[in-house]
Parts: sequence; C-alpha cells; structure tokens
Amino acid sequence: QVQLVESGGGLVQAGGSLRLSCAASGRTFSVYAMGWFRQAPGKEREFVAAISWGGAIYYPTSVKGRFTMSRDNAKNTVYLQMNSLKPEDTAVYYCAARPSDTTVVATSTASYDYWGQGTQVTVSS
Repeated sequence: QVQLVESGGGLVQAGGSLRLSCAASGRTFSVYAMGWFRQAPGKEREFVAAISWGGAIYYPTSVKGRFTMSRDNAKNTVYLQMNSLKPEDTAVYYCAARPSDTTVVATSTASYDYWGQGTQVTVSS
C-alpha cells in the first residue's frame, strides 16, 4: 500500500510560480513511477507530468517548457515546479503512483494504482 499527500497549492497571479510536493509512505518509494494530473470543474482529469523508475520524464504540450517534475527518493517525495502560470492552469492537482522497475512513462489515469487527495491551484488574471 502507498499513501500520497500533496501540498503547496494556493492562489497566485498569472505569470507567477508555485512548487507542489507529494510525499509518499507505506512502501519502498524508489520502485514506483510517479505522475501528476489535474482536473478543473466540468472537465476530465488531465495528464500533467510523469517520471519513470529509470528517470525518463514526459510533459504534454500544454505545460512543456513551464513545468518541471523531479523526485527525491531519499525523502520519498516528488515535486512539480510550475512557472509562468496561466489562468488555464487553475485546477485541483493530483499526485499518482504505480509499481514499476522499467523506463516506461505512463500518461493515462488507468495506468496508476494510487492517488493523493489533491491540492487546489488557482491562477488569477
């Protein structure tokens, strides 16, 4: 079992930055691939970023060049640094995990077994 807890969300003006954290506990963190997703009211959950056990990272076009994902296995924590934020980035952001010991990066919600409770990010114009 893996428990995930997101933090770092809040209200920020367009063009500003936020750093989200996801702390994992319950199982060995280093054998899990991790992902970030977001969901705005009335919309489906959207892929934001993912990192494989082998360190490969993938971003969709909507955030590429603005968001950066990283992980610290010693602290069982992954991060999402968000720069140049836009009002369209407003959503609840979720951390997700899946068992993996390969370099494969997964971008669909169905690929992940564990989810955090989410943290709200609001970007004002």
